Formats: sequence, C-alpha cells, structure tokens
Amino acid sequence: MGKVLAVANQKGGVGKTTTAVNLAASLGATRRRVLLIDLDPQGNATMGSGVDKYRISSSSCDVLLKRKSAGDVITRGEGMGYDVMPANADLTVAEVNLMTALRREYRLQDALAEIQSEYDFIIIDCPPSLNMLTVNALVASHGVVIPMQCEYFALEGLSALVQTINSIRESVNDQLQIHGLLRTMYDPRNNLSTEVSEQLSAHFGDQVYQTVIPRNVRLAEAPSHGLPVIMYDKQSRGAMAYLALAGEILRRESAHAA
Repeated sequence: MGKVLAVANQKGGVGKTTTAVNLAASLGATRRRVLLIDLDPQGNATMGSGVDKYRISSSSCDVLLKRKSAGDVITRGEGMGYDVMPANADLTVAEVNLMTALRREYRLQDALAEIQSEYDFIIIDCPPSLNMLTVNALVASHGVVIPMQCEYFALEGLSALVQTINSIRESVNDQLQIHGLLRTMYDPRNNLSTEVSEQLSAHFGDQVYQTVIPRNVRLAEAPSHGLPVIMYDKQSRGAMAYLALAGEILRRESAHAA
C-alpha cells in the first residue's frame, strides 16, 4: 500500500509546489512508483510536470466530485518517472461544492483506495490555505511534509498548521503525523535563517529533515520548462538537495518498517 504524503503550508511562496514536484521526481528516480496529485487550483504542479493545465479533459476536480475515478484522470508520466493527477482552476468549483457534500472530508481518501496499491508513494500538492481541499489531502495522508522558509513569520504560520494536523488526527485520521519539516530557500549567510533553523530544531527535534534546500537559480528556472530540476539540470545544487531529501525519506520509511 502506497505511503501518502501531503506537502502543505498555508503560507504561500515557501517552495511547496517546488517540493511536491521535485520530491515526486526524485523518488521516481530511485525506481519507486510515484503519483503526484495536484490539489491546488493554480495547477502549478501540473505545469511543472510537463502537463498543460489548459488542455486537460479531466482533473482532480472530477475525482473529488465523483464524476470520474482516480484511474481515469491520472496522466501516465513515462518521461518524468512519475504519474500525475492534474489540476486547474476547475478545482475552485470542487471546493465550493464540497462544502455541502456527503463525506466531504473523505472524497480523496475514498478515490485513492482504488489505486493506492499501484504506488509506493503518493505525493499531494496542497493549496496555500487551510480549506476543504487541504482537509481532503490531510484526511487521505499518512504524513505531512511541511516546507518552510527560515524567516520570522514562518514560525507563526506553522502553529496553525500543526493545530489543524492535530485536530484531524484526533477526529478523522488517527494515522496522520508530521513526517518532517523541510527548510527551503536556505541561505546560510543570513543570520536570521540560522536563528530560525536553530529554533525549529529546538522545538521539533528529529522531525526537522537534515536535508536543507538551498536558494538555487536552476531550481527556480526548471518549472518554466515544465521539468523537475533533476531533468533540467541534475548536477545543480537544487537537484542534489531533492535527491538527498528522497533518500532521507526512504531511510525514515525503512527504519519505521523495521
């Protein structure tokens, strides 16, 4: 049964979609079977995976509204090393309709039950808000990967997300855990980055990934080419960092299974 990881942070601009796309690609490069689910109406993970969000005939919106099965919507990513359940602006319709729907929190979990055994990892890119789409992702997930910049306001936003995760674990998904906190866009020359990084380690201990994602031009350029960074420039610091993150996640999973 595939491990489901939601990549979530209600604060925008922290490298959430970059992390979802490049973690999926990096896990795929280790020959794991990977599915990337785009649950953000902006559709950036879809475009960053080489899928044109303006030309797709069906999306994760159709899955959440039970118009189509997950298997019918998934785009097979032979060239990318992972499959994609794409998204576009239609997801805003799903968000509104879910508010009055039966089993509204479980729509994604129910849909994934049919295909979960086909994958080793399912990565979900959440929207930058704590809405019903994010709740669906968290209810369907085993763990949450939280990307965050090492800046002052990042710590404030983190507490709201942790409260949401705890609430969902206590009410509807007792498996849900924080899988890890990922420091993104990290600049070791910045004293504030170092201070916030130390505070994170003090508060969260082993939940903070050892891997740090640096500021990297190639990492920023890759989405405009519709490619994960390991396919755009596999020698770049950004590519090396996400491959290291994939390795760290695999080691955690092996240790947990032992």
